[in-house]
Amino acid sequence: MLYRKYAAVMLAVCMRYSPGRDDAEDILQEGFIKVFSSIGKYRHEGSFEGWIRRIMINMAIDHYQQNLRHAYHAAAEESAGPHPDDDLPGHDPDPPQASDIPKETLMHMIRELPDGYRMVFNLYAIEGLSHKDIAGSLGISENTSKTQLMKARRALRGKVNEYVQHHAFKIPAP
Repeated sequence: MLYRKYAAVMLAVCMRYSPGRDDAEDILQEGFIKVFSSIGKYRHEGSFEGWIRRIMINMAIDHYQQNLRHAYHAAAEESAGPHPDDDLPGHDPDPPQASDIPKETLMHMIRELPDGYRMVFNLYAIEGLSHKDIAGSLGISENTSKTQLMKARRALRGKVNEYVQHHAFKIPAP
């Protein structure tokens, strides 16, 4: 019953951290094994769903570290400085507003990000972790976390702009 109640919601969480559905389902299964084996440790502080969510996120981080670490380090070794275009006159460093893009489309765009970008983006933008906490969780420096977030935002901005141009509607200015 516990699995049936929370599986769909937790699969959505796992999908945000995974490159594909198969990996997300693996994380979900490993996560529920952890939930069932640790249920006696739940201290009734905060919501039960939040406790399960935290386990799923930790399992996703573990999965990432075990299976995708080499890809992350390759991306992290790229230039860590600001992008040269960021200081050009007329360059808008803020991501475009995407309120008119369907949620599923945005989630797909996030899933398409390189592994390191996706992990940092999700932990920072969705889970609300600090760069210090992200660095500790992923075993990277705070500056690498900040750089990965900047690159993720830039990549998402490009995907949003491409979507907007392809679907011929204007995103309203703030």
